[in-house]
Amino acid sequence: MEYCLQSKTTNCKNCYKCIRHCPIKSISFASNKAQIIQDSCILCGRCFLVCPQEVKVIRNDVDVVKNLFKNNKKVYVSLAPSFISYFSYTSMDEIVNALKKLGFYAVEETAIGATIVKKAYDEMLQEKDRDVIISSCCHSINLLIQKHYPEARKYLANILSPMLAHGKDIKSRDPEAKVVFVGPCIAKKNEADLNFDIIDVALTFKELEDWLKSENITLKEVKYDWKKKESKARLFPTTGGILRTMECSNKDYQYLAVDGVENSRRVIEDILAGKIHKCFIEMSSCEGSCINGPVSNKEKSVIASYIDINKSAGDLDFTEGKIGYKDISKNYYSIGAKEATPSEEEIEAKLIEMGKTEKSKILNCGSCGYDTCREKAIAIIQGKAALEMCLPYLMEKAESFSDNIVSNSPNGILVLDESLNIQSLNKTMCRIINIEKPSIVIHKNVSSILDPTVFCNALGGEMVFRRKSYLSEYNKYIENTIVYDEKFHVLLSIMKDITNEELSRQKHEEVVRKSLEITDKVVEKNMRAVQEIASLLGETTAETKVALTSLKDTIKDDK
Repeated sequence: MEYCLQSKTTNCKNCYKCIRHCPIKSISFASNKAQIIQDSCILCGRCFLVCPQEVKVIRNDVDVVKNLFKNNKKVYVSLAPSFISYFSYTSMDEIVNALKKLGFYAVEETAIGATIVKKAYDEMLQEKDRDVIISSCCHSINLLIQKHYPEARKYLANILSPMLAHGKDIKSRDPEAKVVFVGPCIAKKNEADLNFDIIDVALTFKELEDWLKSENITLKEVKYDWKKKESKARLFPTTGGILRTMECSNKDYQYLAVDGVENSRRVIEDILAGKIHKCFIEMSSCEGSCINGPVSNKEKSVIASYIDINKSAGDLDFTEGKIGYKDISKNYYSIGAKEATPSEEEIEAKLIEMGKTEKSKILNCGSCGYDTCREKAIAIIQGKAALEMCLPYLMEKAESFSDNIVSNSPNGILVLDESLNIQSLNKTMCRIINIEKPSIVIHKNVSSILDPTVFCNALGGEMVFRRKSYLSEYNKYIENTIVYDEKFHVLLSIMKDITNEELSRQKHEEVVRKSLEITDKVVEKNMRAVQEIASLLGETTAETKVALTSLKDTIKDDK
């Protein structure tokens, strides 16, 4: 089956935002496009939430549910408890009726499964044979341990999640049942895929909402009191909510809650380091837990969602669940293999290739998405990252390239802002205006070195292309082209020093002018002699004059 979270490469703009926010760095870049690495992905949904181009797409399983209807009369909905926050504007009756209109047979709350799970946790704690226990409700946390900390699997409670426990309970009560889970989580789709005998399909709240709209089924806004006595397990999707439903009667243990992948990783590492003992730890990958899942209502704050859930939860447990602790046991196996770490020689060679040739250049700025340059080098060697993902490297390379072009240009280059203040100039420009170094005039107004009129005109839209002028203050002739870049709000002036060419041209013109004057004098003073010579040669005066005039014109044309 297609992976439940895909990356559409056609719209990827190579911004690296997904890799910066991925806590596992489970994103690779091929041909400058982001791809999710399924073997290491824990489906926390961060990349889905932060992608500005909406490139990350959740697999839509509505059609799978519709096909399920065709061959099954009893398709149940297991509704995650955070639905109370997502659909707080309506009532339970409205939701049930809407789901039945779509074709579902019955609707139950996943909190029934949560009740079964929390009882199993309390029984496990009474066995007193375990040191640290990590809750197994969050599939992203389970994947984190299975894929990245397999040595910590022994601390993971060998209990099904509430979704799976509820699905198993429904099917134990009704052997003909098919179960569709609906919740705020992407990871649950993967959990359903891996446990297809228990959960047939998993949908997100957004999928359900869009499906209802497509069928013109509207959930009416109703003032409704969600609270009922037997609903304590509705607290599960909040941070600390699992602990609030449990007995926690074994005083040998401390009962703690941690949320967020980064926090969870640090706790797991402390457990493996032997720094934590005799704790039951409720662990969730989402900050705020499931009420802040990747497909929860992002228009509401975590606190607002918490209040909704808190108001809905009663003081008693659900009574519908029939299966017990031993019925929902599960072993969590290691998934995938850890990638080999490159040798120090390979890492050092890659750092040099990245331009990290000295300590001052190892910035660890994180712009590429990796916390350190070393991590980035390892990712490149493993084929997950590209050399060009380093922003300082690219900038230095681009600046070096452009600086070489600008610095070695035979033309003077002058950059002004829209206030005509000097932003940059090259060495050739310094020679044109007779200064030693650019810093002498940087940030000064152009009027301090040149007549600003032509720049004002260019700013106003006048075209200035290869315009010749004489800079009297510098005794230089220049040819000036000015470009106004509206996007970056700068004027770029490219000046060619044509002093030598202009002086050479003037000298040539002077030679031609003098030649013409001499020719005129020859024609004027010697006309009579020419006439006599012409008559002796049998030519007319007119013919002689034409010949001399032709010579004069030839000299003029040579200018």
